[in-house]
Amino acid sequence: MDEQRLSAPKIAPDGYKTLRGVEAYLHQCGLEKSLIELVKMRASQINGCAYCLDMHSKDARRAGETEQRLYVLNAWHETSIYTPRERAALAWTEALTHVAETHAPDDVYAALRPHFSEKEIVDLTILIGMINLWNRLAIGMRNPVVADSAAAAA
Repeated sequence: MDEQRLSAPKIAPDGYKTLRGVEAYLHQCGLEKSLIELVKMRASQINGCAYCLDMHSKDARRAGETEQRLYVLNAWHETSIYTPRERAALAWTEALTHVAETHAPDDVYAALRPHFSEKEIVDLTILIGMINLWNRLAIGMRNPVVADSAAAAA
């Protein structure tokens, strides 16, 4: 993999600080921590962001996610181990991450309504937008994934 191109926090600290402020809001907005991490991981899978997948798989485990649910997240459509609320959020994540193709379909939006309040839908949409921004920043700047010490020693 190429070397990191630029360090966003060093070069644009005020912009980076603003993004971190949105993240702080999202982590106190009321959405479950595990749901936040599932959404971040699913968008990062779609976008192919190794840096974000590494970070959010660790964050998801800290939020109580199981290995099984993380391993099969890419195929969530094929399993019933996610709640209806999580499934609606994952479908919305996919729709907005692929927005140029999907145009945020009405049926996917309608599936959110039984499981999320209006505020939660807005917060979820902000969350999806933010992880897509983070993915683009990490991929564009080639943020490196550093091997865990146990993996590096093997």
